[in-house]
Amino acid sequence: MSFDIALSGIQAINDSLDVTSHNIANAGTYGYKASRANFSTLVAGNQVTGVQVGSTTQNIGLQGGILNTGRSLDASINGKGFFIAKDAATGEIQYTRVGIFDASKDGYLIDASGRKVQGYPVDVQTGVMGAQGDITIPTGAIPAVASEKVSYVGNLSADWVAPSAGWTAPATAADAPDTATFNMSKASVIYDTLGGKHTLTQYFARTGGGSGASTANSVDVHYVLDGLEVGTPTTMTFDGTTGQMLTPDPAADAGSITIGLAGTTTANGGVLNDIVINYTGTTGFAGEATTSTNNADGYASGTFSGVTLGEDGSVIASYTNGQKQTIGRLAVATFPDEGALTAVSDTSWTTSIASGEPLVTAAGVGMAGTINVSTLEQSNVDITSELVGLMTSQRNYQANSKVIQTESTMLQSLMQAI
Repeated sequence: MSFDIALSGIQAINDSLDVTSHNIANAGTYGYKASRANFSTLVAGNQVTGVQVGSTTQNIGLQGGILNTGRSLDASINGKGFFIAKDAATGEIQYTRVGIFDASKDGYLIDASGRKVQGYPVDVQTGVMGAQGDITIPTGAIPAVASEKVSYVGNLSADWVAPSAGWTAPATAADAPDTATFNMSKASVIYDTLGGKHTLTQYFARTGGGSGASTANSVDVHYVLDGLEVGTPTTMTFDGTTGQMLTPDPAADAGSITIGLAGTTTANGGVLNDIVINYTGTTGFAGEATTSTNNADGYASGTFSGVTLGEDGSVIASYTNGQKQTIGRLAVATFPDEGALTAVSDTSWTTSIASGEPLVTAAGVGMAGTINVSTLEQSNVDITSELVGLMTSQRNYQANSKVIQTESTMLQSLMQAI
């Protein structure tokens, strides 16, 4: 009997060594969760007959270290939760902590195993998230968007003196306004419906130009599009005490004026929209004239150039025209008992009855952890503990071998006596 018990001990130690060696071999595997062999007693009736590895426990809940990779499509989860992926062959939903993503040739966000990553598609116009599913990546071109708004914020110096000559509109597109007719100019690039670029230039001049006297706290603005004057000049006024803009009225007019360009056909066949210029925040203090904001909306058409991840788990597509669009958001699943998930590989799991159904949300919502971009979660294997376990197994193996050796010696002595 002692011989059989010792043999069962050696077999159990061999099984335990398999688990330990597997842990050590995967110490560098991203998202790997260390396993532990659990010994249990073999009992036949009322008699102890040895030992066995009764179960293997995987330490899923212990997070591994975070490694900075610098790759924009790598991600790790800081806290609880799993990325969700759908197997391309079987359609089975699997869960993983390995966030190595890429764009497939057929326009899906996939992981390193070729599985389709699950998340929430985002409407690029409204920013509203849709129902959970595959994250599709629009790899084609995006159309041009005609400009409608220009934001301008600056300080129009109260020290300006009215220009010596009155404003004269350019006679042709090739003519430039006389520098003696304005104090400062600022150009903005706007786009027509076909994505054609056009230059809208604002010429600022202290009111009173050519009349021999400057009107304090008042600035005239003239608008020139591609070399020709458009719209109606604007007179901006400022409070002489606070330096804040009075007209355009920040309250009644939202600090804006409108240049009527709608329906204007350009040389390339494109059409322009009305342009609303918002001056809110512009001041009339003494000192240097400055410009802090001069931005126009709209853009030319562009083709897909790549995809990156945002800190909130957003999937962001980039295009050759410099535009970026949030096209989706990664989903993160949490479980009532993640330790009871069924392993399908060393780094992927499926649900079980004991694990409970997943609670799926966006990253950072509820119990779901946050996303670390350009990082990967390393294995949670503790090499030191594994090496200590190896030495312990070695001593146990030697002890059981000694039992067998002793039993053999006793049997030899008995046979000799007989």
